[in-house]
Amino acid sequence: MTAIRARWPRISSLAARAFCLASVLCQACAVGPAAAGDMPRLGRGINILGYDGIWEGGQNAPFRLDNLTAIKKAGFSHVRINFFGFKFMGPGNVLDEIVLRRLDAVIEEVFARGLIPVLDEHDTHVCQSDVSGCAEKLRAFWRQIAERYAGKYPGLVFEVLNEPGGQMTSASWNTLLNECLGIIRRTNPERQVVAAVLNVDEIPVDELALPADDGNIIVTFHYYAPIRFTHQGAPWSRTFSRIGPLDWGSPDDEAKAAADFNKMKLWAEKEKRPVYLGEFGVYERAPSDSRVRYLSFMARSAEKLGWAWAYWQFDHDFAAFDSVRQAWRPDILRALTPPPR
Repeated sequence: MTAIRARWPRISSLAARAFCLASVLCQACAVGPAAAGDMPRLGRGINILGYDGIWEGGQNAPFRLDNLTAIKKAGFSHVRINFFGFKFMGPGNVLDEIVLRRLDAVIEEVFARGLIPVLDEHDTHVCQSDVSGCAEKLRAFWRQIAERYAGKYPGLVFEVLNEPGGQMTSASWNTLLNECLGIIRRTNPERQVVAAVLNVDEIPVDELALPADDGNIIVTFHYYAPIRFTHQGAPWSRTFSRIGPLDWGSPDDEAKAAADFNKMKLWAEKEKRPVYLGEFGVYERAPSDSRVRYLSFMARSAEKLGWAWAYWQFDHDFAAFDSVRQAWRPDILRALTPPPR
């Protein structure tokens, strides 16, 4: 999460299950952009593990791998794994093998619960402030990850970079994105890959340059507008910590969000690309009824457009799940995955 826009801060049996899942997912292998209906159905998802001790060897810190069962039972079909790979790089930008084995284990656990994993490289703070340093590390990251998972976990989805923006322009992002896509495609020619629109208020999707002959790309954007509402009371911001209570849900509020979503819809129809709303959320200091209205509106709007989505996030702040009580926050869960009528 970077808010629209600036971040504040058992193998054989598992592999068999992954293979079965992959047989359902790998449908868009033809050359040329595919219609959204031809892509894997990520459906409803939730962001996990971005700020967790599991990568350093911790357990239940605070995410428990058995929480994946709760996520599946709640009606979610995928998880977006927020992975800060850069901090686990040593000399020569080589990824720590011990950490990679932990990542393997997480991916296998996700598949074992019948969920789809999206592996998101989440080093926004580096990439928005140091474009050249980011580029070197990001290329090294995907070279190693692509080689590691070549021919393995075919249902695993790669996401090139969370929220490109800051010092990046659309031109510099397009260059880096296509370099990383080229690296991935050398070893993973049919892997589903998520590519982000530059993360600025204008959502400049028309400036996104993708390879015309690659039909296995899903385009993502994040939505936290209006940020004064979604981040009201956030203690890490001297500005937002003083704001609130603010409401959301007027006809004008809904019309603004609908117009932003319509911009993505029109582009996707023209380019025949599927869309993924990879993050949206409201900080917990917002009035509860307004928070629920916002989340429900965004989730249902995305679904009506045929988009997959992932809520920000499972635990920590913006949380849909109480890690201490080991229970969902019922109002948030109902807004995201309402019971069938």
